[in-house]
Amino acid sequence: MFRLVNASRGYDWGSTADIPRFLGDEPNGGPVAEVWIGTHPLAPSTDDKGASLADGAGDLPFLVKLLAADRPLSLQVHPNREMAREGFEAEEAAGVPLDAPERTYKDPHHKPEMAYALTTFDTLVGFRPTAEILRVLSGINTPVTQRLTESLNASPGFPGIVKLVEQLLVDPPSAAELAEVRAACQSLTDQGIDIKRAYVTALEIAEHFPEDVGVIISMMLNRLTLQPGEAAFLGTGIIHSHLKGMCLEVMASSDNVLRAGLTNKSLDPVGLVRCLGTGMSRLARVTPEPFGFSTDVFSPDVEEFALAVSQCSEGYSDDTPLPPADRRILVCTGGEVELVNAAGERLSMSRGDSVYAGPEDGALTIVGTGEVAQAYQPTSETVVGELIDLVPPFVERELKRDRRGRGPSRH
Repeated sequence: MFRLVNASRGYDWGSTADIPRFLGDEPNGGPVAEVWIGTHPLAPSTDDKGASLADGAGDLPFLVKLLAADRPLSLQVHPNREMAREGFEAEEAAGVPLDAPERTYKDPHHKPEMAYALTTFDTLVGFRPTAEILRVLSGINTPVTQRLTESLNASPGFPGIVKLVEQLLVDPPSAAELAEVRAACQSLTDQGIDIKRAYVTALEIAEHFPEDVGVIISMMLNRLTLQPGEAAFLGTGIIHSHLKGMCLEVMASSDNVLRAGLTNKSLDPVGLVRCLGTGMSRLARVTPEPFGFSTDVFSPDVEEFALAVSQCSEGYSDDTPLPPADRRILVCTGGEVELVNAAGERLSMSRGDSVYAGPEDGALTIVGTGEVAQAYQPTSETVVGELIDLVPPFVERELKRDRRGRGPSRH
């Protein structure tokens, strides 16, 4: 096992202070949006002598990121396996450089991901139910939202919602129409009127992107707030935009992102619509499963990654065991601990430190007072956590039945 040195990303939406403080560094005034911890070729971690992590560990199937946002990220979707492979091969054949700003597919892999909140973390993700979107749009009552309401009434359900998004991206509202939407949202919130934070979210986004179609699309998405220690899973094909806060992300080792707004990066609205999933929501809160007395395992039933978060304190008479795994990335998320491998070798960790441990390290334990998050590839013995969808599938089925005049089914 050995300490890792990791690359950071200074995207303009990043926090100037959160990640530096977490790492024990002094902020320099510039944004620090992400720290990548893993073997992805765009930003591989190294040991303290500069040797690439991949040289000793091979290519890891998962990637860990520290993410800290002070303002909204781009409105985006991650592709599934087939779309990622096809898109990567097409851009390779076209000779698009890997680091070109217009490049979309940086690798041939899909990108499911999970966010574990380190602070209160706000995100927009997955479409609201049709009836809820209709309530949001009809409450605004501007010409553009009236047209959208009529379209969704004529074609409810997921296909109708995707059609609305496509309309907005292909033929976006004018600056004047967006100004009317903003004014209506402001008037409603001034009166204390909102529908599940839709209008206040639009206004928050408009502070940074007043003439972006994402102001309207944001109101069609679920707003989810995670408290520290909570996690959410984002399957591929789920539209989302993180808003504010700091989290530890663990994902399949990929950097494939299709964007449609809220950014100055290259957009691919056609590709984004194509990548949207086939259901209302595969975002879910992940209910952790216990491992021993001091560990929560967040495992969303994907083959590339799971996350185990373990606490220890001086009050425990024994070391705290970590779940068994072959190749592991460990991040100290609080306090000061010692990591102990099967041979009795010890490595101290403070908040922000990251370590790689391989199969030769055997069973790991921690001692001290603190918290350690362990990312690893699950096995058949890993217990899958319960996933709680934001939009239960029966909600949309019931609405469709009502639209056809059959009335609700009896359960």
